[in-house]
Amino acid sequence: MKADIYLGSTCKAGKEYKKVLSPYDGRIASQVAVCDENIAKKALDTAQKSSVLAKKVPLHVRVNWLLDVASKLEIQKEDMAQTITDEVGKPIQFSRIEVSRCIETIKLSANAMMSLHGETFDTTAMPSGKETLAFYKREAVGVVLAITPFNFPLNLVAHKIAPALVAGNAVVLKPTSSAPLTAFKFAKLFIESEYATKDALSVIYSGQGVNDALVKSPISRVISFTGSVPVGREITSKAGIKKLALELGGNAATYIDKSADVKVAAQKCALGSFINSGQVCISLQRIYVNKDVYGEFADLLKNETKALHVGSPYDEKTFIGPMINQKAVDQAKSWIQNAKDEGATLFFGSTCKDLMFAPTIMTNVTEEMNIVCEEVFAPIVSLIKVKDFDEAKVKMNNSPYGLQYSVFSNNMSTCKRAINELNAGGIVINDIPTLRFDIQPYGGFKESGIGKEGPKYALEEEYTQIKSIVIC
Repeated sequence: MKADIYLGSTCKAGKEYKKVLSPYDGRIASQVAVCDENIAKKALDTAQKSSVLAKKVPLHVRVNWLLDVASKLEIQKEDMAQTITDEVGKPIQFSRIEVSRCIETIKLSANAMMSLHGETFDTTAMPSGKETLAFYKREAVGVVLAITPFNFPLNLVAHKIAPALVAGNAVVLKPTSSAPLTAFKFAKLFIESEYATKDALSVIYSGQGVNDALVKSPISRVISFTGSVPVGREITSKAGIKKLALELGGNAATYIDKSADVKVAAQKCALGSFINSGQVCISLQRIYVNKDVYGEFADLLKNETKALHVGSPYDEKTFIGPMINQKAVDQAKSWIQNAKDEGATLFFGSTCKDLMFAPTIMTNVTEEMNIVCEEVFAPIVSLIKVKDFDEAKVKMNNSPYGLQYSVFSNNMSTCKRAINELNAGGIVINDIPTLRFDIQPYGGFKESGIGKEGPKYALEEEYTQIKSIVIC
């Protein structure tokens, strides 16, 4: 099936299409329209015109719009899950979970907008003041540019477009070219809804001049991007004066304290390290283990990892399917080999057939190795023995990233210190840093980005702006 272009509510065929091949078996999963600079400009112009209308649409209509999409997505749940698995090779059990989370994200966005409000002020509070009616209100920013990645090709689209649209904005969506049909089908639900704001959502794809045309244009007032640090830097340098929400990845770490339930920790760490083939911004990449329990934990983690099923993403019991493409596989292989050349030990795994990369555990690593200091984005985790939390904390914080960290400990003092002393946007106690609830604020420190996802927080920080009012 083809992923066509939406210029507002008008669906247009592309002049040219590229095949999207399944990372599992190489068959054609979809075809994506190739776009260009002119298409990008038309999408922005369409959105600019629609934004004038969109902000005037009554809130109850916008809320019903989202709820209508959520209801229809529920009916199409299995088809959407299959589409995700076709395009990116995500195991079907996790594709179904992603669709369910997407439905929740849409509903959360509607609920968050219903409770968003302004505030009144007593302007006689200071001697320089006088009696007035003073307040602020929130209103839509205008046009939002949303750029989304392959690893959660549905729910991360929802996190951007659902709150943006319910706030009364117009959106230009540029989804990953690895999963265009997923985004196209999702957008179609919005555009064909009886409650839809005309032309408020456009969908275009990659092509010559597209990125610069979208990012440099003054029409968009917000750019919401999830992807790599290099692309985030490029967007920042070209965007000009506008709001930026950049989720740029991480290097998630955890500390296993000697007081922790190491069996439970090992079970959870195996899941957090290898879910979605490690292709998650908060995939567990570094495990710092107290020296007193290191040996026990290492053996337990190996056993838990052995039990994970690697295979067809269409198999209900598969936990690990293919990586997204050969480039990702080659980089993972290279980093493992480089680490081994520098003295690291392959503790488990590292076998690979086509794009099927087995879960891999490395030991005897150093902080300078790429598999430790960079974002791996592959099913590779490193075990590092430490004396105590103090040593772990220094090593965990010694990273250009700061998205999510965690600590496994039954020592309350250690847990409190972790909350206060670890430098990341999210801290999890007694679970993996891969844990994320869509209702919470989500976003990192340092090079992990700026801004927050989570419908309530995206609405407050990115998709609405404050207008101050004084009536004398």
